[in-house]
Amino acid sequence: MRAALLCFLLAAPVLLVAGSPVYKSDNGTVPLVIWHGMGDSCCNPLSMGAMKKMIEEEISGIYVLSLMIGKNVVQDTENGFFLNVNEQVSMACSQLAQDPQLKGGYNAMGFSQGAQFLRAVAQRCPSPPMKNLISVGGQHQGVYGLPRCPGESSHICDMIRKALNSGAYSDLVQKHLVQAQYWHDPLSDDLYKKHSLFLADINQERAVNETYKKNLQLLEKFVMVKFLQDTVVDPVDTEWFGFLKTGQAKETETLQESLLYKEDRLGLAAMDKAGKLDFLATKGDHLQFSREWFTANLVPYLQ
Repeated sequence: MRAALLCFLLAAPVLLVAGSPVYKSDNGTVPLVIWHGMGDSCCNPLSMGAMKKMIEEEISGIYVLSLMIGKNVVQDTENGFFLNVNEQVSMACSQLAQDPQLKGGYNAMGFSQGAQFLRAVAQRCPSPPMKNLISVGGQHQGVYGLPRCPGESSHICDMIRKALNSGAYSDLVQKHLVQAQYWHDPLSDDLYKKHSLFLADINQERAVNETYKKNLQLLEKFVMVKFLQDTVVDPVDTEWFGFLKTGQAKETETLQESLLYKEDRLGLAAMDKAGKLDFLATKGDHLQFSREWFTANLVPYLQ
């Protein structure tokens, strides 16, 4: 099943940007850490590699670290599907702590699932300090639907859908399928809260970890980007920290309407009132944006 899942999930869309020259780094800018999404790697020249070069051109001298989770790009890609997310976050925290370029602090930008993984870094590993967190199509309340599935009637689509719907919270699936660790079933709220290894923890579903709450509020800005024609993330509201209302799978609610916000279990209400939450939207499908839009809307947070 692992081989089948990998073949299927690699069909997910890849962020495409144009490459550009690399500038030498200096100490006049805030370093940037980026974390790729599902089916990608740190150094893919058509996605994260090109993104890194583009940012280096837009902000002369900036140090950009594209996280590699594993010893090489193959491991990095596979780990995005099969390595326990909590272990991935620990590996990222270790990399950040050991990088002398980051000791004074850094900005972070996560693409798709990399966004919620970097939020976990902010909550669990406050040193070195993360200044701004930019979530590009991240799923902060998880997902309740498959990534775009080629051929909705195919056996592989049915097999994966059945595995997630009926077994997402089983010990085996939770430990060995990354996407199950942010699978959020509004019809099985008790199972989600009890068995979700990753998302239920960082979203304070079982108990309030005051350290998580304190650390997240140390951010200067938490920026969330939603893709208005997203066909990959379901529901798309999760990109702005909204989700489906508990107990049904049709009506959605915004972050501000959720209990997480009203009870302020994560400090998001306090951050919102302090002007630390920014909600941006762009036309297009998942992770599809122009260089012009990126430069005008996201680069200012990095300068």
